[in-house]
Amino acid sequence: MEAIASNDDYPRGTKLGVDVGTVRVGVAICDPDGILATPFKTVSRDAKKNSDIGVIVRHVAELGVVQVFVGLPRTMKGEEHASAVMATDYAQLLAAHLQRRGLDVPVNLVDERLSTVTAHRNLHEAGMSSKDHRKVVDQVAAAGILQHAIDMQKARGADVGRRVQAPMPPQHIDGASAPLPASGIDPHSPTRGRQL
Repeated sequence: MEAIASNDDYPRGTKLGVDVGTVRVGVAICDPDGILATPFKTVSRDAKKNSDIGVIVRHVAELGVVQVFVGLPRTMKGEEHASAVMATDYAQLLAAHLQRRGLDVPVNLVDERLSTVTAHRNLHEAGMSSKDHRKVVDQVAAAGILQHAIDMQKARGADVGRRVQAPMPPQHIDGASAPLPASGIDPHSPTRGRQL
């Protein structure tokens, strides 16, 4: 799975956006030129068997996806709480499953403040009743996350977000386990610390 050649400092090609919830995971996709993000799928969250991660990995492989953006929920003050930890853990798990499948696809965390609120408002403005929102709101929120990310990539001519790595198994040095970073964030990533 090769990214479309580019002189810019970010992958070019089809990308996925992921909105992680405790019950459902919304998935969105964009065209290979990174112009428009569209809602794609809502998957039931399965924290025990991670079947939802398997579904996303399968779509990454089938669609030739070159990058995945996972929404990182922050407060309006920019703080990260339990939902941000959940999203970070999910992104790390997704990166691990992609790696296990031999898919060299970067997973970046991107700021998603108010994405679900905006998705509900957009659905209301489109004339959808509130009771029908639940069926699609997660994938609409994922589309908002992805659209923001691809727009920022084009505006900056550089990658955006914070890249995560699959957690490494413990390393043994002289019979002792070496300490590992708890975050799973790649400290050498060129996008480390660069946020949307």
